[in-house]
Amino acid sequence: MDNKKFKMIDEEFLCNVCGKKVDTLEYTARDHCPYCLSSKHVDVNPGDRACLCLGVLDAIGIEKGKKDTLKIIYKCRKCGMIKRNKMAIDDNYDLILKLSSNPIDIH
Repeated sequence: MDNKKFKMIDEEFLCNVCGKKVDTLEYTARDHCPYCLSSKHVDVNPGDRACLCLGVLDAIGIEKGKKDTLKIIYKCRKCGMIKRNKMAIDDNYDLILKLSSNPIDIH
């Protein structure tokens, strides 16, 4: 990836929300749970682990990204920040469909 602010960290973890073990993604950095779609607010820039918030990021919506990719829109429970992460190939597609059926306006 050409983005100098992107730091590649693809590591397994236990999800703070559903408790499931999440394996590495292998083709890019894993940044959310594929089972419940939640994430943890740990980065200022992708992979830097520089955010001190550490709140839970709840998936609140879906938007179309570049090149027909889908991005999950997150809102932090603790600080309210809105973030976006690319959908992973193994994400729970039923949850993705549920999120896409409820349009949100965050602008």
